[in-house]
Amino acid sequence: MNYSKAQLLETANKASKNTLMETLEIEMIDYGQDFLVAKMPVTPRVHQPDGVLHGGATAALAESVGSFASHIFLDADKLMIRGLEITANHLKSVSSGFIYAKATFIHKGRTTQLLDIRVTDEQDNLISVCKLSTISLPKKK
Repeated sequence: MNYSKAQLLETANKASKNTLMETLEIEMIDYGQDFLVAKMPVTPRVHQPDGVLHGGATAALAESVGSFASHIFLDADKLMIRGLEITANHLKSVSSGFIYAKATFIHKGRTTQLLDIRVTDEQDNLISVCKLSTISLPKKK
């Protein structure tokens, strides 16, 4: 993609309109040559009943940023990209503020990709470690 950083982030965030990402208020906020970062507010909307961040919301954040990274760093015009599997290891609870997810590639193959996604809080404490595998197949003409 030949976008500036601001254009790419704006395009990604516009694509989230009327999706789970909008519902969870996930926003793509930074990217570089080999990473993409998103943030999500931790409010009662994403809590489990005891008032801490729900692991499913964390996994949704991780899958969202990882999938967007695959679309940005692979040729999404020619490839259909889908998530295959996500794992999440939750290490610390959080009940308010923002969490940040940074996706980087471990493996970027022609057909399968593996991304490492680190979820941190505002103090840069590690909240969750996630892995996302994606598949990219040629789009049917």
